[in-house]
Amino acid sequence: MNSIELILLNMKEVRRRSLKVWKSIPKEALHWKPDTEAMNCLEMIRHVLESEHYYHLAILNEGSPKEFNSPFENRPLTNVEDEVEFAEQFRKAFLKTVSTYTDKELSSIQIDRSESGYIRSLGDMLLRIPYHEAVHTGQLLDYLRSAGFKRERIWD
Repeated sequence: MNSIELILLNMKEVRRRSLKVWKSIPKEALHWKPDTEAMNCLEMIRHVLESEHYYHLAILNEGSPKEFNSPFENRPLTNVEDEVEFAEQFRKAFLKTVSTYTDKELSSIQIDRSESGYIRSLGDMLLRIPYHEAVHTGQLLDYLRSAGFKRERIWD
């Protein structure tokens, strides 16, 4: 396996485990949040999906896009299945883009997000994106524990 194949495998594995958690959230827990400042479960799922699309655009742009008109912005938050289905077109495009890079480009391409306080290599960014998702999936597991709901086992 080369580096790109490993990065894609990691992205797919993180998403597979996220989907196990997301789809296990009971309907009555979708709008639960630990406090008034936090995102609720469904908002967090959307945040992950929308962020992946944003990061895809940042990678294509080799830096933060000048404007970001989110296709998620005016969509009602209804359920997990709808969110995942809508995001699938963006996910496929993102994974296709990732598959086109070479091992050399992982270190030679720089993603300039100076306004957020960093410039990272493409390889670094491609590892941070699934890490972001994994962190939020962990938060959702904690939400479910805090709210007293059953938690999906993701460690298979």
